[in-house]
Amino acid sequence: MKKYAILCMLVGSYGALAQTVPTDTTGMPKDTSYWKKKTEFGANLNQGSFSSNWTGGAVSSIAFGVFLNALGEYKKEKNSWRNELQAQYGIVKNRNQESRKSVDRLFFDTKYGRQLRPEWSFIVNVNLLTQFTPGYEYRELSSGEFEQNKVSGFFSPAFITESVGIEYKPVPYFFITFSPGAVRQTVVADLDLYQTFPKNYGVPIGQRVRTELALLQLIANFDKDIAKDINLRFRYQMFANYRKLRAIDNRLDAMLTAKLNKNWNVNLGLIMIYDEDQSTKIQLAQSLAIGFLYTIN
Repeated sequence: MKKYAILCMLVGSYGALAQTVPTDTTGMPKDTSYWKKKTEFGANLNQGSFSSNWTGGAVSSIAFGVFLNALGEYKKEKNSWRNELQAQYGIVKNRNQESRKSVDRLFFDTKYGRQLRPEWSFIVNVNLLTQFTPGYEYRELSSGEFEQNKVSGFFSPAFITESVGIEYKPVPYFFITFSPGAVRQTVVADLDLYQTFPKNYGVPIGQRVRTELALLQLIANFDKDIAKDINLRFRYQMFANYRKLRAIDNRLDAMLTAKLNKNWNVNLGLIMIYDEDQSTKIQLAQSLAIGFLYTIN
């Protein structure tokens, strides 16, 4: 129940931000043009089936996923406040296998900005990244069955980052921030996780939190319709721990969405991670789906 309570708190904080309507002395709503809001939610479905003599090596499968994206931006004179919530969860069922996760992500970001020049601002930023449910690594045995080892869970890990820096925003759909001295906490709430995942995401065994100081954190964010009914969204984050500059952490989350009509779309997603506390190799996750999309502006 704890994970659902935290999720409700995040959703509630976004809702309070996005729906607050200033009033004047008479109690009537004031002009709310300072606010820009957008909420998207939907569901995706994938299915593939092959005959038993199919020679391409494919496996019949079905996958289902749901997502929520919510953005609230406040801009008045030189002050701005940007809040973003993203939640994704999906499962896939391959023939002769149990259901497995295909995507699992909970992200919340809040940022205050004070404009210094037309394209430059001073910013204070806090964000959280974690997942909803346990994740497993699967190994096929000689018997044809699969052995599973737990490698993650809710707040195992979670990454909480606080930063102060400078933002460059030349156009409404793109910004890049530079934050020297950013601080990141890696949380592993499950004290027994190291038994099945020895790296333990860099958190010392027996502890739940590891704190890192960055020489520099860089974040680049892009969200734009690059053609009619085609949207490209990506977020890249680099975290350079001053103690291990030879192994800089990198993460890219990207989504290309093509609208088929008002409520149906096709989307292509990509996640790329390089973090030696997780793996010494680049991790990649790719998804292609058709689904329902509902947008509220």
